[in-house]
Amino acid sequence: MRYLVVFSLFVLLMSCQGNKKPAADANAASDTMRFANEKHLKNIKMLTMEGENAEAYFSFDNNKLIFQSTHGSYQCDQIFTMNTNGENKKLVSTGYGRTTCSYFLPGDEKIIYASTHLADTSCPAPPDFSKGYVWKVYKTFDLIKANADGSNPEVFLPAEGYDAEATISPMGDKIVFTSQRDGDLDIYTCNLDGSDLKRLTTELGYDGGPFFSWDGQKIVYRSYHPKTDEEIKRYKDLLDEELIEPNNFQVWVMNADGSNKHQVTDNDFANFAPFFHPDNNRIIFCSNLNSTDKRRPDFNLWLINEDGTGLEQVTYFDQFDGFPMWTKDGKKLVFASNRFNKNPRDTNVFLADWVD
Repeated sequence: MRYLVVFSLFVLLMSCQGNKKPAADANAASDTMRFANEKHLKNIKMLTMEGENAEAYFSFDNNKLIFQSTHGSYQCDQIFTMNTNGENKKLVSTGYGRTTCSYFLPGDEKIIYASTHLADTSCPAPPDFSKGYVWKVYKTFDLIKANADGSNPEVFLPAEGYDAEATISPMGDKIVFTSQRDGDLDIYTCNLDGSDLKRLTTELGYDGGPFFSWDGQKIVYRSYHPKTDEEIKRYKDLLDEELIEPNNFQVWVMNADGSNKHQVTDNDFANFAPFFHPDNNRIIFCSNLNSTDKRRPDFNLWLINEDGTGLEQVTYFDQFDGFPMWTKDGKKLVFASNRFNKNPRDTNVFLADWVD
């Protein structure tokens, strides 16, 4: 589940530190939002200025971003679009319930996202953190298709249980998403009209956050598969309460038909929000890898080859950087971050030039 609670708690845990800012890169005096060692980024610009904003993804023509945000009078996430310079922000979800995981469809005339508003127009209850650090996988999340201006929202592939995390193949022919329609949390693909529905993962555990490679041949995703009897019981018990634990997600890749599944990361940390570079080999992802304080972990962006080699840290902020996406030409990277926020709990959307 990619939605905003993933980092809302991170920000809450870290807010007592204040908004510490590592030293900026001395060689980039004009690049005031870049930190030392962030050699892959330059000309970083903040596109949102307040609230909790994240999961910003480019339109097919790269002229707009669609993202989720809680700000102002909104009590939980709603879906917005904006130009890539941060202008012309517009609400495109209904304004009711909680929403997550939005994406443009080919042609940029329609969008897809997940929402709970069909079950209840109010914001659903937040996760119960007395269970530990958990994410809520609301069974009332349904996939919604709408026009790009938010008009004519219609439920897409309705089913019992959680349906969310939908993204579109750059080839413009397939949707991939996470669903509980068969009892567990698994990854499915279908055509844009909902036909040819296929379940790609079957192992017990959470498989989600899927994105196609730019050539449409592979899918990168995050996964947790419980192994021991104790882990399996805890996973099932939590899922019965619409909860999962994100503490040990690993990045995986499979072919677009579900074959050749292989693990990319192998560590004891939380790895999520993976996205393929346009070279269809390298993967950028978010992780608290090497974070020394488990109570207030810092999440940064990392780069890795699909075969697990070449691990490289990309961002060096001491709080949260995550949810990255490149443009098709690999020249721009959008991501969410707590850096340089006005308020301790704010998370904003940033756009940067990418330097290889």
